[in-house]
Amino acid sequence: MTNILKAKNMGHIKEPKGVDFVINSRPLTKAEEIAISEYIRDYKVKNSHKSISKNKTVSPKKVIK
Repeated sequence: MTNILKAKNMGHIKEPKGVDFVINSRPLTKAEEIAISEYIRDYKVKNSHKSISKNKTVSPKKVIK
C-alpha cells in the first residue's frame, strides 16, 4: 500500500512547442482590491514579530571556572 499523504516534490511543467499557457483572470473590483489590501496589511502586522525573532539567534555562553 502506498502512502498517499506523503509529500511529493513539485516538478517543472514545460510548455509544449506551439502552446502557451496563459491565464486570463477578470479584473478586480475596487471593493475586492481594498479587501485584499486590508488582509495583507493585517497579515503583515500580525506576523511582523515572527520574522524579527526568527532572525535572532542566541548562543549559550560558556562558563569558565
